[in-house]
Amino acid sequence: MDTQGPGKWLAGIVVALPEELATLSSHRAIQGQCFTLSRNIEVVYAGAGSENAENAAGLLLSRGANRLISWGCAAALLPQLKPGDLLIPEQVLSAQNQTFSADKQWLQAVRQHLPATLPVTGGTLLESRAIVAKGVEKQLIHNKTGAVALDMETAGIFRAAQKAGAPALAVRTVADPADMDLPLAVVHALNSEGRVEINKLLRFLLGHPWEIPALIRLGLHFRAAQNTLITVAKQLDDIVYF
Repeated sequence: MDTQGPGKWLAGIVVALPEELATLSSHRAIQGQCFTLSRNIEVVYAGAGSENAENAAGLLLSRGANRLISWGCAAALLPQLKPGDLLIPEQVLSAQNQTFSADKQWLQAVRQHLPATLPVTGGTLLESRAIVAKGVEKQLIHNKTGAVALDMETAGIFRAAQKAGAPALAVRTVADPADMDLPLAVVHALNSEGRVEINKLLRFLLGHPWEIPALIRLGLHFRAAQNTLITVAKQLDDIVYF
């Protein structure tokens, strides 16, 4: 347990997308903006990608944060993982094969505070520099690295934490399972920030209406991931304090 006491610590949470931010707060932040979630928690909406995440983490640290959380969704690489499954990895592997470790004391404290009905998967979370759209690609990556899931931001956050000597933790939930190909409509409509541009999506669907069932299925998966994050958020005051 941290002996500094309330008021002596500040947790910084980095989120990449507005849909992930919505699981924490109804606050409408702009990219790069920090806001106070509670007395000892600040949140920043970073935008997608490692560079944005590392910069946002650095902003939180400059504002006094002394522990960091990567919060959001991930793509499963482990075949057993289902949409909505909770990931709290022990290790994060960057695209440059640099390994970062989550704080062991913090990991233990989090597991103690989470509901017993919410199983947690550990292992290694891999950094991806681009969206991995095909199930066969995910299988190849899993076979090569042994990682259980991937995202685009966590390694950047852990890199910033390591430079500052601060503990870091990732709280991620599975959005798309390992065997799922992302709908072509989504791949077509994604911008460089990892967000779906609605106009592009609608134009693509007009010419490819058979994509709609896959899009609905992905939406349901993403909602399952959001629901798990909302469940974890209810324990947030406990799990950020260790």
